[in-house]
Amino acid sequence: MAGGGGLSALWVLAGTVLLAGTGAHALYFHIGETEKRCFIEEIPDETMVIGNYRTQLWDKQSESFLPSTPGLGMHVEVKDPDGKVVLSRQYGSEGRFTFTSHTPGEHQICLHSNSTRMALFAGGKLRVHLDIQVGEHTNNYPEIAAKDKLTELQLRARQLLDQVEQIQKEQNYQRYREERFRMTSESTNQRVLWWSIAQTIILILTGVWQMRHLKSFFEAKKLV
Repeated sequence: MAGGGGLSALWVLAGTVLLAGTGAHALYFHIGETEKRCFIEEIPDETMVIGNYRTQLWDKQSESFLPSTPGLGMHVEVKDPDGKVVLSRQYGSEGRFTFTSHTPGEHQICLHSNSTRMALFAGGKLRVHLDIQVGEHTNNYPEIAAKDKLTELQLRARQLLDQVEQIQKEQNYQRYREERFRMTSESTNQRVLWWSIAQTIILILTGVWQMRHLKSFFEAKKLV
């Protein structure tokens, strides 16, 4: 997946991730020297997220992207659904960031170049490869097996337990979303009801006023 745009542009790509099934995905995108690119991830609470990225600078001479971009830095910022900054850190041209969600909902992950060697851009563009892993997909099971000396069967059981735990978190998050939707619907219905009552009262008062006004008019003209 790739994209580009004008300078000082903020691009927001919304990607709703079904964590119980697909908790890992990779993409790449293009940014200019002052651009910021943001992604939105729906994440349950107490869920680990790992992001790996690497950058490639466009070389005008060879008309291709360089394999690496030494000297360039990337700033990563993560905000939770309440707008609280969970992570804000400067990394190199290649890096790995990790955070754990404490509030369920949409988390915003933003990346932008914040290097002192911006002259390297020279009006060009930077390609960023991003790989995001969520939940049990963040676990390095070969490393866990070697560290805990697990058999193949024990390792498989560990994987299944982690998957079940992640599914439970996802189900809890879906219930949380349904509860919020129900509260919003009830609030909206209540406002509509009170607005209908207010409209009815206004119509009745308007009708009474018109009848009294017409009665006074006819009495003044001695028509009644």
